[in-house]
Amino acid sequence: MLSDRPIAIDYTAAYEQGAGIGRLVRDLIGGLAALDRQTPYKLFVAGAEKSKLPPIPGPNFTWKPTRITPLWFARLWHRAQVPLVVESFVGPMALFHATDFTLPPTLPSTKTILTVHDLSFVRTPETAPPVLKVYLDKVVPRSVRRADHVIADSQATKDDLIELYGTPPDKISVVLSGVSPRYVPIVDPAQLNAVRQRYHIPEDRRYIFSIGTVQPRKNYGRLMEALAMLGPAFEDVMLVIAGGKGWLDNPIFETVKRLGLEDRVFFTGFVDDADVPALYSGATVTAYPSLYEGFGFPVAESMACGTPVVTSIVSSMPEVAGDAALLVDPYNSEAIADALRRLLDDVDLHKRLKLAGLEQAQQFTWEKSAQTLQAIYQKVLNHA
Repeated sequence: MLSDRPIAIDYTAAYEQGAGIGRLVRDLIGGLAALDRQTPYKLFVAGAEKSKLPPIPGPNFTWKPTRITPLWFARLWHRAQVPLVVESFVGPMALFHATDFTLPPTLPSTKTILTVHDLSFVRTPETAPPVLKVYLDKVVPRSVRRADHVIADSQATKDDLIELYGTPPDKISVVLSGVSPRYVPIVDPAQLNAVRQRYHIPEDRRYIFSIGTVQPRKNYGRLMEALAMLGPAFEDVMLVIAGGKGWLDNPIFETVKRLGLEDRVFFTGFVDDADVPALYSGATVTAYPSLYEGFGFPVAESMACGTPVVTSIVSSMPEVAGDAALLVDPYNSEAIADALRRLLDDVDLHKRLKLAGLEQAQQFTWEKSAQTLQAIYQKVLNHA
């Protein structure tokens, strides 16, 4: 048991968001629940009805929902800076873990941990909605300064916190994400074809797969330019993009028309989690040339499914990929095209990276992530 007094964790993102941070928080807390059956945990959920909450992840966990929405909390806590402590909704606690960039007011006696997933709004400001960037530029540095300890999703994000915010290195710990056990190679032709049919992907054509919200940071525009550059030998190859519509996305859809790729680029929209392993497995290559990522789930997930990856040589992607993927300059469409061409054409390279990727992905488990998180909780609780 870490503490006989409760540890509270903000579960709001996990309740609200299907992918991204929401999935990370869900899986991390699932790993924690499997590891720790004794410490009392409280899960704070803003904008939630108790009757609509999922089953508790463990017998030592308690829901602490409130109908006040995240938007209103942002207005109260971070815009107006009303000192309404989170204990008013959660009750007494030893430690509060804010899992999504911002730290609410707490009592002086409560230890605090803040997770900062990335600093993309600083590193690639052109990819963030302007209003959101202005808000984050004010609130995130203030939250980082206030927190007793900060968790980063990768060494790259830790380095950014040190460089951009001047955060002391010993105040930051890295918790790498895991890969869910459902990400394994799918080899059953019936299952692969069923998923193709569900998302209207022609069964007789090879495809490059990419996944993530349709927004500028994912770099889909240059990926499409790379597709157009592949040449006549690869005209049968499609690009399948799985992800919901995001922000600043009109230029991305316009690029399809500008390049004349209407019959080669497929947007599936948001896909069911259960279908994603088959979408990875059915692809010849996964392309993830993002401009910035705090971790980069698709790199690890695709490797776990046995599909080689082309990804960026910036931020966290090299940490996740290791030597098991082709790394490219995400701002260079020709470099992306060259890497894709190599994996589409070179059978030996494809096989080598497939095997290397399967091995590399094994180091990312939610059990390891939860063990690291538990050690950080213990360190912060023990610090006078």
